[in-house]
Amino acid sequence: MSDTLGKLEPPLLWERFSELTRIARPSKAEGPAREHVLAWAAARSLAAETDAGGNVVVRVSASAGRESAPVVVLQAHLDIVCERDHDSPFDPREGRIDVRVEGDWVQAHGTTLGADNGIGVAAALAVADDDAVRHGPLELVLTVSEEQGLDGAKALDDALVSGRLLLNLDGTSDAALTIGCAGSDHTLLRMELPEDPAPARTVVRRIELSGAKGGHSGGDIAAGRVNAIKALGRVLGAAHEAAPFGLVSLDGGLSRNAIPRDARALVCVPAELVDSFRRAADAELAAVVRQHAGNDERLVLDISDAGAEAAASVAATRRALDLVSTIPTGVVEITPGLVEVVETSTSLTTAVTEGGMLTLGSMTRSSNAAALDAVLTTMHALARLGGAEIEARRSYPPWEPDLDSALLATARATHARVFGKDSALTVVHGGLECAVLGQRLPGVEMISIGPEIVGPHAPGEKVRISSTQRFYRLLGALLDDLSA
Repeated sequence: MSDTLGKLEPPLLWERFSELTRIARPSKAEGPAREHVLAWAAARSLAAETDAGGNVVVRVSASAGRESAPVVVLQAHLDIVCERDHDSPFDPREGRIDVRVEGDWVQAHGTTLGADNGIGVAAALAVADDDAVRHGPLELVLTVSEEQGLDGAKALDDALVSGRLLLNLDGTSDAALTIGCAGSDHTLLRMELPEDPAPARTVVRRIELSGAKGGHSGGDIAAGRVNAIKALGRVLGAAHEAAPFGLVSLDGGLSRNAIPRDARALVCVPAELVDSFRRAADAELAAVVRQHAGNDERLVLDISDAGAEAAASVAATRRALDLVSTIPTGVVEITPGLVEVVETSTSLTTAVTEGGMLTLGSMTRSSNAAALDAVLTTMHALARLGGAEIEARRSYPPWEPDLDSALLATARATHARVFGKDSALTVVHGGLECAVLGQRLPGVEMISIGPEIVGPHAPGEKVRISSTQRFYRLLGALLDDLSA
């Protein structure tokens, strides 16, 4: 283990996590992480299988005297969101993360840490190695592509999983048991940007907006953070009023489940209107900064010379900017009767221009299936009004709480015994694989637990050390109680 994490408790968990931080594991490219797990299992003579989707199931024998206990599934995902600051020399996509211990936190510098869900994977492996944890038969179900619509869970070979008590290890607070999550839709709006040769006496400028905090498009959606694509669209819209221009391209965002931190555009501006363009863009950026003062105000707008031979017409550009402006982004509905609990939200997360086509990707989340349909109706209307094509798919349904679950009753009793107080129960405004696994595994009972993680899906992601200790203690005690 690296010296950075070598002195932390519990040692087995941090050792496994330290190994994972040095392995490239972006969504859809989890091969190195999968091979790492398979090698770990082989070294311990544990049976392991990989299904056609790339998911891994490892079988762990029961502790002595617990052989007749029911099989418990420990489930986590191998992939991580790989975000980085542009000037960072580190890159999670290449297995290079600058891991630091700062007080009670393990934190990444300049990139995501991968605690979501590396801590869950590490905990599952640590339990299998830990003689102090008493447990019945275990199935470690480690999925792929969770961050891309729970695709690994959707492709899981159900025949590999016999357990019907499932502990999802992707929670983000040791103080609560998660018993439900939002479902989601993904939409892509595609608008043609017919290219015409750049008119005479025009100049091309590259406009880049950066410095936004970003974050998880579900967990951080109510924090009022700047969406860089929306903010740049607003800046360009104001500039277009002062100096009508042609759009060459608009791009931004990296992950469909992260709030975009930066965005960029190429524009073709009449030479005599360049100063007007700049003044209007700067004034609108100042308005955005004032709006987010004290919350997300470190925005930077860079305007530089660039080159391009063609651009969309002024009219097509206006339609594209209007579409960016009107796509809903942020909290849509609050859960009835629960203050500050988000029921429904949507976020414009990616913009890509390629081959004369602007594609705008959004993710909508809700614990109410009917509310998902309502937002989708809005997106279809916007597509019609904007002359765009729409592609939409229901990614996964909501995971609805089961308050009568025997597993939940045991977990609440364990939490009260270990920590001397009742646990909170929560439904998260993000996606958990339980939403899919509950449909794939008939009769399964599920809860989700995990340590406190701050800033998942954005550089600077961190996990609290003391919370990780409590999470692992709860996991061990719960496995003991379930197998007693």
